[in-house]
Amino acid sequence: MPTATTDAYHHLADRLQKRGVNLDQVKERLKAQRVETPSWGYSDSGTRFGVFKQPGAAITIQEKLEDAAMVNRMTGITPDVAMHVLWDLADDLPGVKRYAESLGVRIGSINPNVFQDQEYKFGSLANPDPAVRRKAVDHMLDCVEIAKQVDSSLLSLWFADGTSYPGQGDFRQRKHWFQEGLKTVYDRMPDDMTMLVEYKFFEPAFYHTDIADWGMAYCFSRHLGDRAKVLVDLGHHALSTNIEHIVAFLLDEGMLGGFHFNNRRYADDDLTVGSTNPYELFLIYHELARAEEGGAPEIAYMIDQSANLKRKIEDMVQTVMQIQTAYAKALTVDLRQLRQAQSESDVLMGERALQEAFGTDVEPLLSVVREEMDVPADPFQAYRESGYQEKIEKERGIRQGAGGLGQ
Repeated sequence: MPTATTDAYHHLADRLQKRGVNLDQVKERLKAQRVETPSWGYSDSGTRFGVFKQPGAAITIQEKLEDAAMVNRMTGITPDVAMHVLWDLADDLPGVKRYAESLGVRIGSINPNVFQDQEYKFGSLANPDPAVRRKAVDHMLDCVEIAKQVDSSLLSLWFADGTSYPGQGDFRQRKHWFQEGLKTVYDRMPDDMTMLVEYKFFEPAFYHTDIADWGMAYCFSRHLGDRAKVLVDLGHHALSTNIEHIVAFLLDEGMLGGFHFNNRRYADDDLTVGSTNPYELFLIYHELARAEEGGAPEIAYMIDQSANLKRKIEDMVQTVMQIQTAYAKALTVDLRQLRQAQSESDVLMGERALQEAFGTDVEPLLSVVREEMDVPADPFQAYRESGYQEKIEKERGIRQGAGGLGQ
């Protein structure tokens, strides 16, 4: 007997057919979707004013991998786990790799830390002290070797370098130091490794940031070579920045290498994906989905957020579901209507083509896709019913330790 879900699914299939959307292709693309979760998203975190402890929060890399594996079991699309060196460094890297694989996940991007140590008070690659610049380069070179040991092909770089007062540093000299340091690391990377260069327009420096926007990240990457790309963090933009335009531009240039998914209210990145502007997330995915039509570009999709108020794993599952929803809606756009409207400068119909897709209820489609992938149709509810949260809260409790962000 048909259920409400199957009825809704067939109704949606009829609507998509009228839009010229191939439902089988949509399902295959949804099944192929992959998003990396961050190890630091499973550990204690907080604000600039303090760390908020949660019962069950992970401390060791093994615990972080276990939590990430649980998210992958619930969603089916998160087999990669980003590792933050210093927060996750382990003596037995081959053992960490084997443990991840035993859980059904693997180590993803390697993220150096050149902002936490006291020596980096005045910067890392742009520090006036050559010894500090050398320390930062050496650390990144160590991360290249770590990546080799865990079979990672992504080196993900973010720098806190900048100045807070006019006259504190020479802009052009600092740029040259950055180019020299990045080139040293780039030249030591294996041929199958990609360097992702992230940007942020302010904070912790307030007068200038050495890699302040996507254009600067683009220039640094272009100078390095074809294995250096721009990493777009959705939180690292001023209010009203048209991120989907940036995405489209970088896609057309072949320079979009990665995403850090999150959401911002002002200009930082620790809100749950899609929590404040889901339409923006949809518009970004529309550009990504269109780019896939000519062959999927190699883009590393990553989550970069830390739940301070929500339970860690629940927040991660919710985030993945938001990303799946945005992607699914983007795949339902009536491209025939959109292209015709654009060619005729029919502003209203062009906008309507996007708004109709954004307003489409894709939950029946996602439920069917998840069931065909042998994961729960409702990952969030399944997690709440799994007993895993109660288990880790009982076994781990609240502890002091090198959890990650804000420690």
